[in-house]
Amino acid sequence: MTFWEYLGDRHRQLLTDAFQQASAVLQCMVAATVLGVLIAVLTYRSDRAGDLATTAASAVLTIPSLALIGLLVPVVGLGAPPTVAALTLYGLLPVARDAVVGLRGVDPSLVEAARGIGMSRSTRLVRVELPLAWPPILTGIRVSTRMLMGIAAIAAYASGPGLGGEIFRGIASLGSGNALDQVLAGTLGIVVLALLFDAAYVLLGRLTIPRGIRV
Repeated sequence: MTFWEYLGDRHRQLLTDAFQQASAVLQCMVAATVLGVLIAVLTYRSDRAGDLATTAASAVLTIPSLALIGLLVPVVGLGAPPTVAALTLYGLLPVARDAVVGLRGVDPSLVEAARGIGMSRSTRLVRVELPLAWPPILTGIRVSTRMLMGIAAIAAYASGPGLGGEIFRGIASLGSGNALDQVLAGTLGIVVLALLFDAAYVLLGRLTIPRGIRV
């Protein structure tokens, strides 16, 4: 059986796995973005607090993904819960770091002008600072998504959803006729998903970032 014949025979399962992986990554990125921006908002005004927040998030990335998922299994069980928890934790760093950088990079004169016309601190944050910090925040989201798309494949170790199951089954059956096809199908599926997500983020940036502040 050729690789293309394998894809034809397994296309329904592969599409289901791809949808599950895309859904898991998207949901985790939403959670990581909300948490990362919240952390940045709470810490960016203090150099020490901002550095501490990014250092703590960086510490998570030093834990091998397989080990982290393995540590989470006894706590939250098999399947989606350890996948969601691990991906959200791994997605925090680029978002929180770039959000801190973006908020600190807002022109102070613009903030002062907003204060001068009577905007409250929270209104300045929502209407001036966060919109101007959105380009680097979106960059952090793109970086996190690419990273999580690959890490999500490891979640198959804990019976997590996605294309990782295809890869693990192929590795477990190396030497059989379809082993290489399974690994290749899962890997290419992840690459395609990552490219589709990145294209969506480029479009989102064009729709939400004024031309004058695009980088």
